[in-house]
Amino acid sequence: MSAKKTTSKQSNSPSEKYQYDAVVIGTGPGGEGVAMQLAKAGKNVAVIERYEMVGGGCTHWGTIPSKALRQSVSRLTEYNNNPLFNDGNKTRHLTFQQMLGDASAVIRKQTKLRSGFYQRNGVSVLHGEASFIDQNHLQIKRVDGSVDTITTHQVVIATGSRPYTPADIDFTHPRIYNSDSILSLDHDPKTIIIYGAGVIGTEYASIFRGLGTKVDLVNMRDRLLSFLDAEISDALSYHLWNNGTVIRHEECYKKVEGRDDCVVMDLESGKRMRADCLLFANGRTGNTDMLNLQAVGLKADSRGQLSVDDNYKTSVDNIYAVGDVIGYPSLASAAYNQGRLAAEAMLTGQCNTRLIEDIPTGIYTIPEISSIGKTEHELTAQKVPYEVGRAQFKHLARAQISNNLVGSLKILFHRETKAVLGIHCFGERASEIVHIGQAIMQQKGEGNTLDYFVNNTFNYPTMAEAYRVAALNGLNRIFD
Repeated sequence: MSAKKTTSKQSNSPSEKYQYDAVVIGTGPGGEGVAMQLAKAGKNVAVIERYEMVGGGCTHWGTIPSKALRQSVSRLTEYNNNPLFNDGNKTRHLTFQQMLGDASAVIRKQTKLRSGFYQRNGVSVLHGEASFIDQNHLQIKRVDGSVDTITTHQVVIATGSRPYTPADIDFTHPRIYNSDSILSLDHDPKTIIIYGAGVIGTEYASIFRGLGTKVDLVNMRDRLLSFLDAEISDALSYHLWNNGTVIRHEECYKKVEGRDDCVVMDLESGKRMRADCLLFANGRTGNTDMLNLQAVGLKADSRGQLSVDDNYKTSVDNIYAVGDVIGYPSLASAAYNQGRLAAEAMLTGQCNTRLIEDIPTGIYTIPEISSIGKTEHELTAQKVPYEVGRAQFKHLARAQISNNLVGSLKILFHRETKAVLGIHCFGERASEIVHIGQAIMQQKGEGNTLDYFVNNTFNYPTMAEAYRVAALNGLNRIFD
C-alpha cells in the first residue's frame, strides 16, 4: 500500500481525519509486537521499514544470523570430535561464507513468516526512511528519492540499534568489521582480533574459534560478562582459554591501522597485535539520529536512546518507544512484549501488566550460557541465607549419550524456605534448560521451592534431570 501525498501541517486536533490510527517505525520484534496487537484491536496501522524486507536487525544482522552461524559451527565441532564420524586423522573445515549459506536460508524463512503476519492482519508496510515533520505527520524518503508524507494519530518508535563505530577507526576498510558488517566477510581469516568481550564479542569468539581461526579477544573489564554469576563467567573464560582463545583483560585500544594484508591494533598498555581482520563489538547505539526528533521536542541521550514512562510513552503524549531505543534489557523477546504492552497503553490509556522482573539471559557461546534470578554475589551482598545445588552435565546419561559433557546447572535457593532464588546454566541447550527453573520461580508461595525438583518425575534420560540432581545436591548441604 502506498502512502497518500498530503500537505504537512501541524495539528493535534482529535477531530482531524488521519490516514492511520497508528504508525510504527521499525519492523523488528518491538515494532511487530505493537503493530500486531493494535491491528487485532481493529486499528488502522502502518509500519515503516527502511529496508526492502521486514524483520529489522534481529532477523537480518543480529540474533537470527549469529545464532544460525553458531548452530552450524557447533554441529561442525561435534562432527569433528565424534569418533563415529571422524577417525581423528582429518577434520572437516568449512569457511565463514559457507556457514552463512545456511544462515541465509533461515533469514529467508523468518522474513517470509514475518511478512505474512503483516499481510494477514491488514497492516500496511511502507518502505523508506522515516522522519518527523511534527507529532502527527511523518515523512518517508523512498529509495528512488521520492518523498511521501503520512498522517497518524499515534506513533511508535521501534527503530532498534546499530553497532557503535568510533570515528577514529576506518570501518570502510575491507578488513575492519562491526557486528553487522561481519556478515559480509568474504575471505577465510586465519587470525582475528575481536575488540569487546560482551555478549556479541564472546559469541563471535566461539564461532570463529570453532572454525579454527586464532582469536584474540580484547576485554576492557577485569573478567568476562561481569553481570553473570562469577562461577559461570569463570567457566566461560576457562572454556575459551582451553580451546585456544587468547583473552586480554583490562585493555583499551589506542590506535587501529588497516593495511592491505592485515589489521594492526595498538593497545594503551603498549601491546601490539596483528591479525587478518578486526571485529569491533564494543556496544550499540540507538537508531534515532535520522528521525528528526527535534521537530517533536524529543532528544535522545548519548547512546541514541529515549526515555519513556511505565506505559512506554515518551514526553510527547502520542509518541511511544519500545525495544533497543529505550535501553535495558535490549533483548528481542523483551522488545516483543514491550510492544504488546505499549499497544495496551495506546488503546486504554495505560498498560496494566509489566515485564516480568526476572528476565532470562541467553548467551549463545559454545557452549551456551543462560541464567535467571540472583547471583551468589548479589545474595551475599544482601545477606540472604542461601545455599547452592549443582549438577555436572558429565554425570547425566543424556549428556553422555549426546557427548555434550561440558557444563553444569546451578540452583541458588533460600536455606530456610527453600525458595528458588536463581538458576545458572552453562552447557549445550542452556537457553532451553533455564526455562524449567524460570517456570518454578514464577510460582507463588510453596510452588517456588526446591521440593518441586526433588519430588517431580523427569523423563529419563534428559538434560532436565539436572534439576533433580542439583536439588538433591543442595538439600545435602542443609543441616541444623
